[in-house]
Amino acid sequence: MSESDDHKQKMQERQAKQRERVSELKDPEKGLVLVHTGAGKGKSSSAFGVIVRALGWKQKVGVVQFIKGKWKTGERQFFDRLGEVTWHTMGEGFTWDTQDKDRDIAAAQAAFAKGAEMMASGDYDLIVLDEINIAMRYEYLSVEDVIKGLDARDAKTGVILTGRDAKPGLCDYADLVTEMTEVKHPFKAGIKAQRGVDY
Repeated sequence: MSESDDHKQKMQERQAKQRERVSELKDPEKGLVLVHTGAGKGKSSSAFGVIVRALGWKQKVGVVQFIKGKWKTGERQFFDRLGEVTWHTMGEGFTWDTQDKDRDIAAAQAAFAKGAEMMASGDYDLIVLDEINIAMRYEYLSVEDVIKGLDARDAKTGVILTGRDAKPGLCDYADLVTEMTEVKHPFKAGIKAQRGVDY
């Protein structure tokens, strides 16, 4: 048997196994909960990529941002121009900027109340709760309250929760957890954030 024929046979066997595995899978007929966490860059960027995919299927999408405050970001400008994403930026910036824990807690709770209302409404196929994991890390929100909000979401609504240090209870609850690992970052080499790449 030639190398080409051997390769073809192996790929046919792999294809048959893959098709058999896929045929056994079930559609839960509900929106999934995805967590994007880890120290590496790309957690929000990945969520915004999923938004593009959902919009491609004409799905209704909403975003609630918890931490980024009044940052002018490329993704916000793009989705505002597109006019197809309901977007609420409700954080007041990073905790080292506000330096007021009570204000940070109030902002996080207001943001989650908006997110919970959107999740339960039945109006959205996908909700992104951007940087909510940071709000839980600093205990501005409890994991229990966030899970209650996820439990109360409309059956069709999928949710992506982003940010470093996702709590173990949230990760256990989620359908998918992706941890971004930092291998190398330009900030550590003294390079500041770049427009169009970082924001």
